[in-house]
Amino acid sequence: GRVQASSNWDDFDSYVDEDLTFRAYFQDAIVGKPGRFYGIGSTIGESGYYLAHSLKNHGHIVGVGVVKVRLESVEQRWRDAGLQAFVSDENQIIILASDPAHKLRAVTPLSPQKREKLALSLQYHWWALTDLKTLRREPLGPGEELITFPSERRAPGGVRYLALSQPLADTPWRFTLLLPLEEIRRNATSHGALAAVLFAFVSFLLIAWNERRKVIATRLAAREALQRANNALERRIAERTADLRASNARLKAEIREREHTELTLRRTQDDLIQAGKLAVIGQMATSIAHELNQPLAALRTLSGNTVRFLERGKLDVASANLGTINQLVDRMGKITASLRSFARRSDPSDSRASLTQAVDAALFLVEPRKGKGPLTLIRDFADCQLAIDQTRLEQILVNLFSNALDAMQGQQERVLALRGEAGDSHYEFHVRDNGRGLPPDTMPRLFEPFFTTKPAAQGGLGLGLTISASLAADAGGSLTARQPDGGGAEFVLALPLLPTETPPHD
Repeated sequence: GRVQASSNWDDFDSYVDEDLTFRAYFQDAIVGKPGRFYGIGSTIGESGYYLAHSLKNHGHIVGVGVVKVRLESVEQRWRDAGLQAFVSDENQIIILASDPAHKLRAVTPLSPQKREKLALSLQYHWWALTDLKTLRREPLGPGEELITFPSERRAPGGVRYLALSQPLADTPWRFTLLLPLEEIRRNATSHGALAAVLFAFVSFLLIAWNERRKVIATRLAAREALQRANNALERRIAERTADLRASNARLKAEIREREHTELTLRRTQDDLIQAGKLAVIGQMATSIAHELNQPLAALRTLSGNTVRFLERGKLDVASANLGTINQLVDRMGKITASLRSFARRSDPSDSRASLTQAVDAALFLVEPRKGKGPLTLIRDFADCQLAIDQTRLEQILVNLFSNALDAMQGQQERVLALRGEAGDSHYEFHVRDNGRGLPPDTMPRLFEPFFTTKPAAQGGLGLGLTISASLAADAGGSLTARQPDGGGAEFVLALPLLPTETPPHD
C-alpha cells in the first residue's frame, strides 16, 4: 500500500511514500476487483474520483495502479450552463454540486453510528458532513419530490424546486436535477399562451375556410335548380317542423310527468321517514311521560312548600326550593327540546353530521327506555364528520339503540358497546348488545318492511330497520347485521366521510 511512483513525484504535495492501505479502492484492487471510489485526499484535501486496477507479474498481483480524476470541471460546466444539480454517492453524501453550499452535505439525515463510521474511514477527510439545509420536503413519487431551500434574497418562505433523481449506470451514485418552480410556471404560462394563440388562429382559419366552402356550395346548388329545390325544401321544412313540435310536446309532457312522480315519491319517502320518527316517539311516550311526571310532581310539592316558607319568613329554604325548581324546569326543557329536534323534518341537502353529537342526542332520547338495573355503556369511537343529515343520523341511531335496549330487557347484566372504525372513504359504526341475539331464520327478512321480532306488547311496527337502511343507502352508505361470537347482536352502520379540507399549495 505504499506509493512507489506518482505523477506529481516532484511536487511538494507528492503522493510518493503515502500509505493507502486504508482506501477502499486499494482494498478492492489488491484482491483483483476493479476499484471505484470517491474521496478527499488526505494530503491537500482535494476531492477526486479514483480508478484502481491490480498490477500482475506472471499471474500474481504485485501492486495497484491508481488514476485520480478531478471533477471540478463538471461542476464548472453546470454553473456555466445555469444548471442546478448535484450527485450523491452510496452514503447519501453530495460529492458533486453546482452550488458549493450543497457539497459534502447529507441528502438524508445520518445516524450517529453512520456518521462515526464515515469519519473513521477518512473518505471525506475531516468534513463535518452536515445535513442538506432544507425548509420542507414533499415526496411526489419514485425519484420525484418538492424541496424548499432557504433563501435570504427572496421571500421568507424560501425557494421551491422540483427535484428529479435518477441512478447513474454502473455506479451506486444518483444524479439529482433541481428545477425552480417559478421558472417552470413562467415557461408553462408562456407556452400555454402561445398554444392558445396558435389554436385561436388555426380555429379562425378553419372557420373561415368552412364558411367559404358553405357559401360556394350554396351558390352552386342554387345555380343548378333554385326554384325546384326551394319548393321541395319548404315542404320538407314544414313537415319536419311539425314532427319536431309534436315530439317536443310529448317530451315536455313526459318530463313533467316524471318530475311530478319523482316529487311525489320523494314526499312519500319523507313522510315515511317522519312517520318512523313519530312511531319511535310514540313507543317512548309512556317512558317520556313518566320522566316528565316525576319533575312535575316535585314542582307541585316544592312550589307549595315555597309558599309556606315565604309566609313563615324562611327565605333561605324558599330560595333553595326555587333553585331546585329551576333545575327541574331545565331538565323538562331538555327533554322536550330533544323530542322537538328529533321530530322535526330533516334537510337532506345539508349532508353534514357529527357522530359524537348524534350519539349523545340519541342516548338522551332513549334514556327513559333504559329501565331499571345497571347498564354498561362502552364508547370506543372517535368524533368525525359524516356525509349525512344530522337528524337522519340521529334517527338511525335511535332505532339501533332502542332495539338493543329492548333485546336486553329482563337481563341482570346489560352491555351496550359502541365502536368505530375509520376507512379510506367510509366510517363503520358498530352497535353491539348482549341480548337474546338474532335467530338465523330472521336474518334474510330483517330489513323487510313491517317485519318485526318484537312482541305486540312492545308496539313494534317493523319499519325502524327498513327506514334506517334506506336512510343509510340514500347517503351512500349501508346498514348490515350479523351474529357475533359470544352472543347478542351487532349492527354495522357504514357512512361516507366528509373529505378533509386542506389549504391549497403554492
